[in-house]
Formats: sequence, C-alpha cells, structure tokens
Amino acid sequence: MTLLKSDKANKLLIRALRTVHRDLGFLMAGLCLVYGISGFLLNHMDGKDPAFKTTEHTLRLDKRLTAEELTAIWADKQLPQLKRIMTIDDDHSRLMLQGGIGVYNSATGAVDYELHSRNNFVYWINKLHYNKIKGWSIMGDLFAASLVFFAVSGLFMVRGKHGVFRRGKWYLIGGILIPVLYLVLAP
Repeated sequence: MTLLKSDKANKLLIRALRTVHRDLGFLMAGLCLVYGISGFLLNHMDGKDPAFKTTEHTLRLDKRLTAEELTAIWADKQLPQLKRIMTIDDDHSRLMLQGGIGVYNSATGAVDYELHSRNNFVYWINKLHYNKIKGWSIMGDLFAASLVFFAVSGLFMVRGKHGVFRRGKWYLIGGILIPVLYLVLAP
C-alpha cells in the first residue's frame, strides 16, 4: 500500500519522515532520559520521596534539661543547628533542626532525630517530571507532541512484509491492547 499516488512522492515523504524522526529523536533523547529516569524512581517510591535521603540518629543527653540548657548542650556537641524547641507534653519536646526534626524525651534524656539531605539530580528531574517549574509546561507539551510524532512516523518507516500494513499491525494492536486490557482487568 502506498501513502501517495506517485511512488516518487511516496519515497520523498518516507525520506522526510525518517529525517525528521531521526533528528528530532536525537534532540529529544535527553528529555527521554529525564522523564524515563524520574518516572522509574517515582514508580518505586515505596512511600518515600526519592529526591531525599533520611538518616536517623539517637543520642543521650542529661534528663530534665530546660530549653536553654538543651540549646547550650546541643551547640557544644556541634550537631545540626537547633532552630526551635516546641513543647509536645510534659516529657517530650519537638526539636526543629536545620535540615531535620527530632524529639527530646526529658524523662530518659534520649534524643531521636532525623536529617534530610537532597539528591539534587533526582530532585530537579522530578520537578521537571511533575511540571513544577514555571514555563516548563511548554517543553512538556512539545515533548508530548514529539512522542505522538515518533509513534505515527515510526509506523510508516518500515515497509513491506514487516510494515504496519502487514506484520506490524499485530504489534500495533498488541500495544494498544496492553493498556486497554489493564484498565479493564485491573482491580
């Protein structure tokens, strides 16, 4: 089956599709990596943001410290900056830290705190993936349009018995059926 009436015009169209498909593919390869890597990380979050790493720490201090004493001891130990102390109840205080949070148990002297550090690469590609950067939606739309172009132009690049009008149609139908069946059969 030919796309156009003349074989010469058909060859020119296929050549143009191949050229644009190839060159746009090279241009979009970086975006494919960004969306692919962040999509994989977001799919496997397990309740934790992959852009941040949390480390937990425990230490023992004296029992029944006042807020002023706790602040002074904290500074002497060269721990992460203590920004604020908030009372939870008679025995517990919330410690607001630079880059984290903790709890001081005045009855036992135990301090449990966690620090959060950011993986900048993952943080920024996730922001792009979620479209959380002003003006990025234009690039996201261009990327989405290029994916549609890749899908459609790719259908016509292979001709003959392996093309979309012969063997390729079964793969195309399979690719369409995968999400449809998932939506129908998913709980």
